Amino acid sequence: MGKTIICPRFLRTAITSAYRRNETESVNGLLSQIDWPPESRERAGELARKLVDGMRGKRSHKGGVDALMHEFSLSSQEGIALMCLAEALLRIPDPETADRLIRDKISKGDWRAHVGHSPSLFVNAAAGVC
Repeated sequence: MGKTIICPRFLRTAITSAYRRNETESVNGLLSQIDWPPESRERAGELARKLVDGMRGKRSHKGGVDALMHEFSLSSQEGIALMCLAEALLRIPDPETADRLIRDKISKGDWRAHVGHSPSLFVNAAAGVC
């Protein structure tokens, strides 16, 4: 059996048309493309709910990405720089351009002013490195 080749232009068109699409419509559209028995769909839904509930129950809002998002919120220049960087990196075609963009965005802002504001080692290391 041969590999299916998908035209990059088709993929770009599909991605562009999905940009900022309503989440419920997107999910329902994807689900309608899946041909599976109702009992499998129900089991998948139950598993998804269990996983989400389990992760929500474990969130401490004190470490990892939660702490990073709290310290570098969108009310700060550094938070805005990180958000712009995250969005832009999705569209960067090669590692060299990505590295230049990261250097440019990270060079702006008073990152060291955030050191010690959070008990998170992750946040303090990120702030101290920038």
